[in-house]
Amino acid sequence: MLAVLKKELKTYFLTPIGYVFIGLFLEISSLIFYLYTYASQSLNFSYTFYDSAIILTFIIAILTMNMFAGERKNGTDQLIMTSPKSITGIVLGKFFAALLVVIITEIFSLIYLAIISHFGTPNISTLGTTLLGFMLLTMAYISFGELASSITGQPIIAYIITFAFFFATMYIRNLSNIFSMISFIDLYEKFVTGIIPIEEIIQLLTFTITCIILTIIILQRRRNLK
Repeated sequence: MLAVLKKELKTYFLTPIGYVFIGLFLEISSLIFYLYTYASQSLNFSYTFYDSAIILTFIIAILTMNMFAGERKNGTDQLIMTSPKSITGIVLGKFFAALLVVIITEIFSLIYLAIISHFGTPNISTLGTTLLGFMLLTMAYISFGELASSITGQPIIAYIITFAFFFATMYIRNLSNIFSMISFIDLYEKFVTGIIPIEEIIQLLTFTITCIILTIIILQRRRNLK
C-alpha cells in the first residue's frame, strides 16, 4: 500500500492535477472567506469550511477521475491486474494519496484561522468538530470517486459520474425527507454547529467503507478475468 501511496502522490505533484486541485480550492475558498468572514470581521470560521465542502463537491473528481480510468485509458492497468500487490492495497494506497492531497490543501487554508485570530479568539471546539466532519466528508467523496473511476475507462466519464452524483445529493433532499440520509452536505452541516453527531459519523464511514469494498470487488473480478 505504501508503494502505491508514494507513486500516486508523485503523480499528483509531478503533473498539474494536484496543483490544479489545490489552486482551485484555495482560490475559491479565499474569495468566500473574504466575502463572508473577513469583510464582516466574523469569528465564525466554521462556515468557511462549510462553503469549502460545497466547493469540494465540484472539484473532488479532479483527484479521483484518473485513479483507475486513466490507467485503463493509457493501457497501464495491465500492471495493476498482473501486479503481485493485493487489490486491497492498491485501492487503499490510491485512496489515502488523494486524502493526503486534500489534507495538505486544508493545512494551507488554516492561514484563514490566523487572520480571524486578529479579530478575536475563534471557537476552537467548534473548529475541531468542523474539521472532523470535513475529513469524513472528504473520505466519502474520494471513495465514491474511486469507485466511479473503477467502472469506466474514460476519466471524463468518471468525473461526470462523480460530480453528478454529489451534485444530485445536494438537492435530492428537496424531493422527500427520506433522502436526507444521503444528502452529504446536510450530514456535514451538523458538525459545523459544534457537536459530534454519532449517527452522521456512522453514515459517512459506512458509505466510505462500502464504496471501497465495491471498488475492490470490481477490480478483483477484472483481475480474475485476465
